[in-house]
Amino acid sequence: MDEVHKYSEWSKELKMIYDYYPDFQIIFTGSSILDIYKGNADLSRRALSYYLPGLSFREYLNLSYGMQLPAYSLEDILSHKIEFPETRLPLPLFKEYMMKGYYPFFRDPGYEQRLRNVIGLTVENDIPIYASMNIASTKKIRQLLYIISQSVPFKPNFTKIGQMIDVHRNQVTDFLYYLERAGIIAQLRGETGGIRLLGKVEKVYLDNTNLIYALAENKSDIGNIRETFFLSQMKVYNDVFSSEKSDFRIENFTFEVGGQGKQQKQIEGIENAYIVKDNIEYGYKNIIPLWHFGFNY
Repeated sequence: MDEVHKYSEWSKELKMIYDYYPDFQIIFTGSSILDIYKGNADLSRRALSYYLPGLSFREYLNLSYGMQLPAYSLEDILSHKIEFPETRLPLPLFKEYMMKGYYPFFRDPGYEQRLRNVIGLTVENDIPIYASMNIASTKKIRQLLYIISQSVPFKPNFTKIGQMIDVHRNQVTDFLYYLERAGIIAQLRGETGGIRLLGKVEKVYLDNTNLIYALAENKSDIGNIRETFFLSQMKVYNDVFSSEKSDFRIENFTFEVGGQGKQQKQIEGIENAYIVKDNIEYGYKNIIPLWHFGFNY
């Protein structure tokens, strides 16, 4: 059953089918993640949910250009084991992916407009229904998205943001929660006792780089784009946290993300620290090309 969320009372009826026909296998999909979350309450202990992330850079290359590139573990990436066809240049393809390669409808004409339509539907329909919001709140969420899309890696000051969009700081926290649940943003947290969701929110990103290009109206920050790509690719299989001295930390590895001229100064004295550089084809020692992290899944 595809787009099952468009059918009224879908979760309750699936629950009855499951209970009365135990040998009957049902696979259902939905593009409104918030409706699926809500339906899962009826299907608790019955349904096994699988969240399908957008395309990785590797998956985009395989689908778009017929390549057969394997996925690599984080350890393989850090050991410079990525192999790429000698007949292809990765950087132009990487730029292409960053702009329009994350969603599987990348071949459709008017990709950016279609993506903006999806965002509009989520903000104006899915979130208000899920959270019982009014029209005024949806306008505030749109303003918040616009701020995030144009910011240098966005460090949230909830009081200041609340003043900018004329809401209480607690509402800003709620808005960010709903946007994250809807797959539009990602919140980078500090690690607190190893429990992922209890850490303080240190930075807020759009969920992937395609959203930046669709929303920022040619005012996007390149540093934000680079960090967004790293987080969107690595959070699928890894717990990614903020770093006190650098950009990101995964397990006992520290990562500083930047351009071709990024130096080692910011990670001096840190063990297992890596410089992640954009606009380079090959890595060496602790310097890893940014596009390599698109091969983690």
